[in-house]
Amino acid sequence: MAQEYDLVVLGGGTGGYVAAIRASKLGLKTAIVEKRELGGTCLHRGCIPSKALLRSAEVFRQTKEADRFGVTTEAPTLNFAKVQERKQSVVDTLHKGVQGLMKKGKIDVYEGFGRILGPSIFSPTAGTISVEMNNGEENEMLIPKNVLVATGSSPKSLPGLEIDGEYVMTSDEALFMDELPESIVIVGGGVIGIEWASMLADFGVKVTVLEYLPHILPTEDQDISREMMKQMKSKGVEVVTNAKVLPDSLEKNNGISIKAEVEGETVSYQASRMLVSVGRSANVTNIGLENTDIQVENGFIQTNKFYQTKESHIYAIGDVIGGMQLAHVASHEGIIAVEHMADGSPHPMDPEQVPTCIYSNPEVASLGLTESAAKEKGFDIKVGKFPFKAIGKALVYGETEGFVKIIADKKTDDLLGVHMVGPHVTDMISEAGLAKVLDATPWEIAESIHPHPTLAEAIGEAAMAVDGNQIHG
Repeated sequence: MAQEYDLVVLGGGTGGYVAAIRASKLGLKTAIVEKRELGGTCLHRGCIPSKALLRSAEVFRQTKEADRFGVTTEAPTLNFAKVQERKQSVVDTLHKGVQGLMKKGKIDVYEGFGRILGPSIFSPTAGTISVEMNNGEENEMLIPKNVLVATGSSPKSLPGLEIDGEYVMTSDEALFMDELPESIVIVGGGVIGIEWASMLADFGVKVTVLEYLPHILPTEDQDISREMMKQMKSKGVEVVTNAKVLPDSLEKNNGISIKAEVEGETVSYQASRMLVSVGRSANVTNIGLENTDIQVENGFIQTNKFYQTKESHIYAIGDVIGGMQLAHVASHEGIIAVEHMADGSPHPMDPEQVPTCIYSNPEVASLGLTESAAKEKGFDIKVGKFPFKAIGKALVYGETEGFVKIIADKKTDDLLGVHMVGPHVTDMISEAGLAKVLDATPWEIAESIHPHPTLAEAIGEAAMAVDGNQIHG
């Protein structure tokens, strides 16, 4: 017997389950269809497990440096099995929390693979969901008034670099390594590649990063990219930019060998393993889009600003629509979509108000326009920049590298962008996010009293530096 719902969400990742909770609170009878575990990539194969590993790497690095803080220890050793055990414990705890939220919200969860059907005896419009149940039972038929596609994405590879999970991995496989390799080549110097490079270097792995473009972290402000390059090299990471990997040259024999064209020369690189980190592809295959009028361009579902597709009762959010492929973006998109389908009046999301974070060591956090993007848009800008080495709390922490950079419109004093690299900046960027939402100026940020000693003083000083009024620099 078919079940009727106000909303069926395809995909129980961060965007999907947050949308389901919001729908439940708005009084919509809601179901989620998820073929794997609730929490999706972010909880099980992305944000959370990778950050748990990064935290262990940070503790290991800090313990090795304890002597400079006056703490004498024997040479620390790494028990990678316990590192993995702790990671999984964090994931399991959060997974149970999500399951509890589903029960609290009276949200039905169907464990299986969902496909959108075309018009049928169940519904005159496309949107009935057929669920192929994981337990092998007969397919469940769900008849929703609205559908939210939140199927996420999967790691890409390059032709010729077939993922075998042993010698060649994506981040999915790397998260479940039984032991650390002696050395690794990371193909791709974007966010995921640099997080893994930082983590593995702190664990003591010899790391080489091959980046096709002239800069690592190519979407970040160039000052951030240059500082991260410097910090990666200080960790012993070999970073090669303008490197065109030649996939056909891959050899696997008790390790890997790969060649790349670097500034006109062919260079060979060897390592125990390879991590391919070249972006992610939307999960749009075999979910029934062909049974609808939904448009897919360049591999991503097309929507309006409220995340409606060409089928007005079918919405899509998260990685499957491209854009900023971030968990917090997917969650916010899900809330907007649900409020729209519930006849609410949500505010469309402004990408320039979305903070982005990189959890490497040092951390990176950014919001708004980079300096080059602001100039390309025709802004006459003024820039304030302040180093952490002039901040007392950074000296206390023993982490003084990096800076805060604030970009403003010289004509209107509007805040255009905030970019940080340094200790705990991912915990500090929300101040910039609030400032952007409230349309604050650098002067207003500076007028907010930043307590001493804190790392956040760097934000106040950078805001003052926009007009040359910084105190400690």
